[in-house]
Amino acid sequence: MIVNALRPVLAGTSMLVTAQRRAEELAGALQRRGACVTTASSLGVESHIDEAGLLAATRRLLDSPPDVLVVTTGIGFRGWLDTAEASGFGHELVEALGRTRIVARGPKARGALQAAGLTPDWVAESETSAEIVTLLLTEGVDGLHVAVQHHGAGDDGIETALRGAGATTTTLVVYRWGPPPDPAAVDRSAQVAVAGGYDAVVFTSSPGASAWFEVVDAHGGVDALHELVAARRLTLAAVGPVTADPLVARGFGPLVPERSRLGALVRELIVHLGEDATAIQVPEGSLRLRATSVTLDHEVQPVSPSGLAVLRLLAEKPGSVYSREQLLAVLPGDSRDPHTAEMAVARLREAVGRSTIRTVVKRGYRLAVEEDA
Repeated sequence: MIVNALRPVLAGTSMLVTAQRRAEELAGALQRRGACVTTASSLGVESHIDEAGLLAATRRLLDSPPDVLVVTTGIGFRGWLDTAEASGFGHELVEALGRTRIVARGPKARGALQAAGLTPDWVAESETSAEIVTLLLTEGVDGLHVAVQHHGAGDDGIETALRGAGATTTTLVVYRWGPPPDPAAVDRSAQVAVAGGYDAVVFTSSPGASAWFEVVDAHGGVDALHELVAARRLTLAAVGPVTADPLVARGFGPLVPERSRLGALVRELIVHLGEDATAIQVPEGSLRLRATSVTLDHEVQPVSPSGLAVLRLLAEKPGSVYSREQLLAVLPGDSRDPHTAEMAVARLREAVGRSTIRTVVKRGYRLAVEEDA
């Protein structure tokens, strides 16, 4: 199915973006499709952990260039060049690397290299360090000097494996994941997610996903998230399989695009949350129940939280009849007066159309699904 990306097909949805890097870009793309986006970065980025040490290692590489350079992230490689440029030997470094075999961990690392005028000899399309280790160990590294630019989580076994196979290594740490810039915001986001306040939670890095779930674990909310996902009230989305690993380890089946790109992730969310298969066809149009709102043909309707609770019950089995007592059970408060349920339905009809909810005499109410026509 083709979805017109210009239409606000995500209208009424509430989404959480847990990224720091490129968070504004991702949030903006979702907002242009109508989503309400909250950003709560689960990790921060600490640049230039030891700039003096990085520069000293760089000078050693200029004096004795490595046989192989492993570039694990685009942002890390650009940060390395920026540091060298600020110290007056950026051009010299690029020239030296032009004579070195370069291995890149994924398309983003390749893009950063190409922007500097360098061409990697090999790219790990799976974006995993394990694929790089497998390649180098298969080719043999005994006696080789390998420089490794690490990603934010630090060494993930590359240097250990290479040294074990006889290589000498140089460590290049440009940035490292640190505490979130706003821990209170991350804590609130976890609580809102557990309470069913988001339609989707979006992850762009494996360490970021792990850090966010640690906060959820602290609130004892993982089981609640499983229930929301099973009820199709929550979507967990990851930019790629590496990012998805912490979610899979906790028993979730996240939404993952075929290509590990933010644009592909946005398109996947548009299709998943905006397609007609997620809607209930009623006489008034395509009805969608979001985490905190209701839409008809992608237009947000003035439905109160009480009305949303009633609609959510009626939508459990569209077309099935629910009694006034069942409606009262999901309404706020402890009223047992049938008139309370009748008034809630009347207000709901005003919001979504009188023909959307049918009265079944002496039995209760049901959604008027498309078959009724």
